[in-house]
Amino acid sequence: MYATDASPARLPAAGDSRLTVIGESLVDIISDPRGPAGIQAHPGGSPLNVAVGAARLDLRTNLVTHYGADPHGLMLEEHLQANGVQVINGGTALTSTALATLGSDGAAEYTFKITWAINGASLPALAAVKGSTHVHTGSIATVLPPGEQATLVLVQAAREHATVSYDPNCRPAISPDAAAARRQAEMFVAASDIVKASDEDLSWLYPDRTPEESLQAWLELGPAVVALTRGAAGPIILSGKGRVEMAAEPIQVADTVGAGDSFMAGLISGLAQLEALGAEGRQKLQTLALDQLHALASYANRAAAITCSRKGANPPRSAELGPL
Repeated sequence: MYATDASPARLPAAGDSRLTVIGESLVDIISDPRGPAGIQAHPGGSPLNVAVGAARLDLRTNLVTHYGADPHGLMLEEHLQANGVQVINGGTALTSTALATLGSDGAAEYTFKITWAINGASLPALAAVKGSTHVHTGSIATVLPPGEQATLVLVQAAREHATVSYDPNCRPAISPDAAAARRQAEMFVAASDIVKASDEDLSWLYPDRTPEESLQAWLELGPAVVALTRGAAGPIILSGKGRVEMAAEPIQVADTVGAGDSFMAGLISGLAQLEALGAEGRQKLQTLALDQLHALASYANRAAAITCSRKGANPPRSAELGPL
């Protein structure tokens, strides 16, 4: 069996922003030595989690992804359909899996069996990104051959019509060459308007400087807004207008699975509420005031906290999170 939110999906209104997420779907097989449940399987993958999180926050969401015609793939398809995410499936290989072993603090360590290829849906994927207000990508989809080049092509094709966001969500077990991962990351940063990374991501990519120094360097590559998540220390957001920092929400942590993805979905949803997405919103995105950045950080921070308060990647719905 797998864990998910059984309540029916709320379908967004037709006038809402259209989001396309590009990236992997996989099954998280979670081993938690702290509880009696033992091993459980959950729908996962950073881009899938962002897509579900954004759909639950009332964005009309496509997911360009890959999963197979197997029991794990059926699990993913049912989960995405239940949350109102429209799927463009570009592959035929077996569904990818990640074994997540939880420590005493709820933090997860991963072992992967991954395939990333979306060439089977090139035309519908291109149509989706060209018809979207915003495009998001990240994680394994931006580093793993053969699909990483197709991902970059789609992001570049989106730029004329959409804003773009990126989360490297680095997985050294998948791409252990930090120098190669750094080159890939910087290509996607330069092609993006919004970037989010964790302190662990930036410490691995740039071990010779602090995460915030790396965040500042990424801001100088071209994005309008960059965000750093630091677990219990809380987030930092930088833009050309300044810096916002806040503490994490005080909660009882169940586990941290999907917390960063919920933060990312919260950023996208918050920016949609500020009308700062899409080609027409890019100017507003570049000139957000500090109070708007603070509200944005607080909104995404709450989304991540709600996810941490319950098992698995189970992001909040708009009714739980409230407005920006």
